[in-house]
Amino acid sequence: MTAYHPLSDGWTLRPALTGGSLPPAVSGAGAVPATVPGCVHTDLLAAGLIDDPYLDDNENRLGWIGDTAWTYATTFTWAPDGHDRTDLVCEGLDTVATVTLNGVRLGATANQHRSYRFPVRHLLREGANTLEVRFDPAPAYAEAWRAALGERPGAYEAPYPFVRKAACNFGWDWGPALVTAGIWRPVGLESWSGARLAEVRPVVRVTPSGERGERGEHGEVEVHVRVERATEAPLVVTAEVAGTTVEVPVPAGRRRAVVRVPVAEPLLWWPRGHGAQHRYDLTVRLGDASGRDAGEWRRKIGFRTVELEREAFRLSVNGVPVFVRGVNWIPDDCFPARVTRDRLAGRFAQATGAGVNLLRVWGGGLYESEDFYDLAGELGLMVWQDFPFACASYPEEEPFRTEVEAEARENVTRLAPHPSLVLWCGNNENLEGHADWGWPERLEGRTWGAGFYHDLLPSIVAELDPGRPYWPGSPYSGSPELPPNDPAAGTIHIWDVWNREDYTRYAAYTPRFVAEFGFQGPAAYATMRRAIGGELTPDAPLVLHHQKADDGNGKLLRGLGDHLPRPATFDAWHYLTQLNQARAVAYGIERFRALAPHCSGTILWQLNDCWPVTSWAAVDGDGRRKPLWYALRRVYGDRLLALRDGEAAVVNDTDRPWRGELLLVRHGLGGEPLAKESVPVEVAPRSAARIPLPPPVAVPGDPRRELLVARLGEARTVAFFAEDTAVDFPPAAYEARAEPVEGGYRVTVTARTVLRELALFPDRLDPAASVDDMLVTLLPGESATFTVATGQELNPGDLTGHPVLRCVNESAP
Repeated sequence: MTAYHPLSDGWTLRPALTGGSLPPAVSGAGAVPATVPGCVHTDLLAAGLIDDPYLDDNENRLGWIGDTAWTYATTFTWAPDGHDRTDLVCEGLDTVATVTLNGVRLGATANQHRSYRFPVRHLLREGANTLEVRFDPAPAYAEAWRAALGERPGAYEAPYPFVRKAACNFGWDWGPALVTAGIWRPVGLESWSGARLAEVRPVVRVTPSGERGERGEHGEVEVHVRVERATEAPLVVTAEVAGTTVEVPVPAGRRRAVVRVPVAEPLLWWPRGHGAQHRYDLTVRLGDASGRDAGEWRRKIGFRTVELEREAFRLSVNGVPVFVRGVNWIPDDCFPARVTRDRLAGRFAQATGAGVNLLRVWGGGLYESEDFYDLAGELGLMVWQDFPFACASYPEEEPFRTEVEAEARENVTRLAPHPSLVLWCGNNENLEGHADWGWPERLEGRTWGAGFYHDLLPSIVAELDPGRPYWPGSPYSGSPELPPNDPAAGTIHIWDVWNREDYTRYAAYTPRFVAEFGFQGPAAYATMRRAIGGELTPDAPLVLHHQKADDGNGKLLRGLGDHLPRPATFDAWHYLTQLNQARAVAYGIERFRALAPHCSGTILWQLNDCWPVTSWAAVDGDGRRKPLWYALRRVYGDRLLALRDGEAAVVNDTDRPWRGELLLVRHGLGGEPLAKESVPVEVAPRSAARIPLPPPVAVPGDPRRELLVARLGEARTVAFFAEDTAVDFPPAAYEARAEPVEGGYRVTVTARTVLRELALFPDRLDPAASVDDMLVTLLPGESATFTVATGQELNPGDLTGHPVLRCVNESAP
């Protein structure tokens, strides 16, 4: 049996060279305690040697960290443990590292995305041993390769294509430039004798029953095993799943084996909303001829099929088409060692709470942790995994081709057991960049990554993970001869909206699949207040530092268009731009879902943030839900009712028909009914219908003074006939009361006039407080109840007044 000894204690960090551009406090501090896994930034922060890079504009004064060489060191005690071999296993080194044990250089690394193993038994001493890992600056490494191989055009000037490291680490239009270094995943000693399990790769196959059932007709787990040997004696590999155990001999000298385990009528894994998430424990053991264990490997697997209809870009699971209600995922922290399983569980709960069924792991980030894919499998969240290439042309020469192949082989094998993973994608926006951003002229014949996306990566996926589809990049129309961002086929990204166009332009698109689109809004008030000292005004320097998009705040104001009034105060700016973000995204998703089955999915940019920032996220960098999240919950619901352009869109993403009377009432702003129509509706399961509105309710007598309310079962939606800036709103009048309840407060608002987009922001009173609903439009006489979760005693009057309680037609002080 192998023995593992983690090396997580006793680490120190020091600059490899002192002086130069280092602050005196750092150069004079010597070695400081270090946390492993971790990184230089978090260690310096814990030592009190730097200010928090997420606050104010501290980021601007910390660039020297990424340009400095650093040494991690620890001394550990070792004694002979009865094994013949011992390896140093480094699961993640970020990034340009040299590893030394007891003064002997073990090797050098230059890839954040893979692990490394070094044999060290011959170097270990009984008693004290010293391990050092020196990290040289990733920017200097990348610049040297750029000079050697030639410029590669991209969206940013940073040299990230020349080092295998998360691209966003160098800064993005939502993230800071905090170039990290450190031991970012666990490191330890693994001892073994005779042989060890070097690799286990299950290929799960199932024949679905042909119906939307819980069980497949027949399943099989084909377990591919690679062993590392210190002896040529015969071995035995055993695989066990669902109560069935199969044993296969590994003859002397052989290093590979395949174990096939049949499973009769396995319970299937389904995406959330389509069925249960059944998973099975798979246990693989390696033993010698005498029956002694030489290693064990355990994972949870799932039985399901995944198919991709290429032109329509339609995913089917177990033979059933799935409309993707997705969100893009970026690294949840610039310092990923801080992202725990509990933190992921909280973020995934926010995703599922908003109706999300797919996470796209974007190509400027990372291959995520085992916890990420395991939790996704538990919750029924599908995962689309980009290979880590984004928004740039990448060199295919050595050493990069070898590194890309090594990282791809390791991570495809590592992630193969997870049923949540449904798609491998070659890159983000690089095919579009080459086709549409003028790269060929600048490349002058140099490589740019095409060989990775069209040859190397698909061949690795086909070899190692044949049960999952591969797609060369996004956007991509399915053939190198077609425009990559053509809505007629494959995936598109829509960025004229936000950058140049009003969000109503979404109505001009008839896409097959939208893999990126979105609109910005500021972070929650409590998040901004924590991260930004001094004044909060839209154009304050520190506020603008937490806005990384080009002319981002200008686009926020221009994006209000005629939809919403121009804000006169920060509080109005904050509420109205957050509201506009929510409306813009809702408008697009309502449009695209109504096009089903022609459109087969949307993936919003983006779910999460890595720090406190104005961005496209639904959940901000402190984990607070923005108004967009509440809008997303409505438009990503299993059933959606929407009014737009003289039609009612009725979307039914359930297994049951949606039947009922669509009740349509045209009202005056005072609440009086002006016209009423009822339309019988029946929408088949997993489909959508677009129903023309009868003229008596579709055509207003006075667009400025009327609105339309639609109801179908429990679904209700309200539409106005004119933009809010043209509606003759009365000043908001209402009665509101807040009363304590267990876990917080209940706030009840009764409208005396129409109240447009009622929202409650309790984080202004207690940064930990949250509310269960918002963006509710009430007619006179209608009431809404909000539940505020808080552990603090609040003044009830503060919960019912400005700026906590807001609506578009308010009379704010």
